[in-house]
Amino acid sequence: MSFFALKNVTKTFGGLVAVKEVSYEIEQGHIAAMIGPNGAGKSTAFNLVTGLYVPTAGEIEFDGRSIAGNKPDYVCKLGVARTFQNIRLFAFMSAVENVMAGCHVRMSAMLWDSLLHTGRQKREERAVREKALDLLRFVSLDRYADDFAHNLPYGFQRRLEIARALASDPKLLLLDEPAAGMNPREKEDLMTLIRKIRDRGITVFLIEHDMGLVMNISEKIAVLDHGEKIAEGTPAQVRNDAKVIEAYLGKTA
Repeated sequence: MSFFALKNVTKTFGGLVAVKEVSYEIEQGHIAAMIGPNGAGKSTAFNLVTGLYVPTAGEIEFDGRSIAGNKPDYVCKLGVARTFQNIRLFAFMSAVENVMAGCHVRMSAMLWDSLLHTGRQKREERAVREKALDLLRFVSLDRYADDFAHNLPYGFQRRLEIARALASDPKLLLLDEPAAGMNPREKEDLMTLIRKIRDRGITVFLIEHDMGLVMNISEKIAVLDHGEKIAEGTPAQVRNDAKVIEAYLGKTA
């Protein structure tokens, strides 16, 4: 069984086929991407992996088990985390509090520990805060730990969302359009960060429209068009694939 695999996955919404018999395997410790024109089915595929949608058909395997149809919190506990195309931070919480919120799936204190402020709860809260600060240092945001999330520049908010996702200790990190809205310098910093994440042993799977970023950072790419996979391979193979060129540029005369 592969570390991560989509196997003939299909998702329909009424009469609309959003994803059709898509298969894609990713090796542990790699950076892989899924690209395609708007409406190609990329975000639907991510939602299937993370449990927001249930496949109509097919199988999704992760780290030796089937995860298709499981609830998002269970998938997260297994080791799958994600960011979203539209930033979903807690705007009026500090940066460190946002990252601490991402730790909740690994916390063991019970409700009564929190209500009674037990020693167990206090120790865990201190440990979680220290972990959050470490992650802020990892994404180079530690100086903004106590700033409200909504006061951070856009590119910093993107990195904060990644730090929050990392707080759940994922084995697989899904990044949905992580470079959206970034300037060239921010994109360079993002590529450096993604490589650092991979170097920590975390497999990275991203959706992205910025072809420069995708081609520079990915070891493997799948291309969707109208819900179907039309190509798969290395950046060089995908860049020169006739079907990919047609999907992005249209048929040539």
